[in-house]
Amino acid sequence: MKLDNYRLKLGGKEYVPIMIGGMGVNISTSRLALEAARLGGIGHISDAEICAVADSEFGTSFVKEKRNQYSAFSNDSNKSKVQFDLAAIEAAQKLYVSKTMEAKKGSGAVFINCMEKLLMNNPAETLRTRLHAAMSAGIDGITLSAGLHMRSLELMKDHPRFHDVMIGIVVSSTRALKIFLHRAVRLNRLPDFIVVEGPLAGGHLGFDIHDLDKYSLKDIVLETISFLQKEGLSIPIIPAGGVFTGSDGAEYLEAGASAVQVATRFTIAEEAGLPEHVKQAYLATAKEDVIVNMVSPTGYPMRMLKQSPALQTSMKPNCEALGYILDGEGKCDYIKEYEEALKANPGEKPKVTTKFCLCTNMQQYNCWTCGALVYRLKETTNRLADGSYQIPTTEDIFLDYQYSDNHSIHLPNPIGQEVIRKASSA
Repeated sequence: MKLDNYRLKLGGKEYVPIMIGGMGVNISTSRLALEAARLGGIGHISDAEICAVADSEFGTSFVKEKRNQYSAFSNDSNKSKVQFDLAAIEAAQKLYVSKTMEAKKGSGAVFINCMEKLLMNNPAETLRTRLHAAMSAGIDGITLSAGLHMRSLELMKDHPRFHDVMIGIVVSSTRALKIFLHRAVRLNRLPDFIVVEGPLAGGHLGFDIHDLDKYSLKDIVLETISFLQKEGLSIPIIPAGGVFTGSDGAEYLEAGASAVQVATRFTIAEEAGLPEHVKQAYLATAKEDVIVNMVSPTGYPMRMLKQSPALQTSMKPNCEALGYILDGEGKCDYIKEYEEALKANPGEKPKVTTKFCLCTNMQQYNCWTCGALVYRLKETTNRLADGSYQIPTTEDIFLDYQYSDNHSIHLPNPIGQEVIRKASSA
């Protein structure tokens, strides 16, 4: 059975049942999302650190202007006055989304991933601004992630596209889904789709770090399908986390899911935002290199490679320029740990091991987040004569998911250097 035997029905349209997850900061680039749409599926962009992304993509100066405005607070542990300009957030979001949507071709769609955990020192208003700007700029859909999103629909309800734009929620349990649906029913706005993310997913995880082995994506998906059936709700379920082959995806659709969300295999795509040397590091990864830790200042467990440069550095907090993790009182766990390290060893460079500066490390691609099966990436491409790996295109990966069967993986056509051997036999 192949994924191509199915279609995702969403908002009166049909899509190839492949959704590429929204990986930030700017790993799921516009180019990657647009390729998914061209091929008939659904691609995501991410609005994580949207001002920095806009600067990188369009040469704007949102980050520089914010840094200059608040430079006087660089040595102050109290960041409560370091606020984002809502007009700047709106402008950056609209620029990014509108340019992406103007370039869209094909029968697919482009969604944006919006993380609630990006509190930005003003949680409600910054999230409202991001959501409204995305809708105004013409995004096809919004995926609400990294949080329960108990207020997000309320923040969106007065926008004219509230009932037009596709809205989805990412959950890791039926308990979290019930909380969201309770609010959705009150507003007469049920989600158009539900992404069920399992414990093998990459980046921040919606599980207790000690409970990862107690759950499986398949069990959570089946429980969610059963719950919706009992409630008389017909909402597409989209499993995510550990869907490595097209056959993996087809098995979920046979069980009642409507599509699958995939991400890790696209981290190494030609169109993905990771630098070349990072893609090669992902491809060379061994199973024992994949770890889950609590170093993120968000408080969520995080899956990454143990070689991540972020784990080796202790940098000064950069909230004046970035500050996306600051809570509503201007606090961040990394600032707290950094200040304690300063006090413990006056005159020495602080060494922080329990947390890291998420904003700066993500912006600089130093935090190598990944799914649990990242070590299998070498099975998906060709080993080159110089020992490196061929970088596949988004189309290569997408079509393999769509048309492969029997858990096979079709490698990209060799180009450039001589291929010394197939990666799958390495």
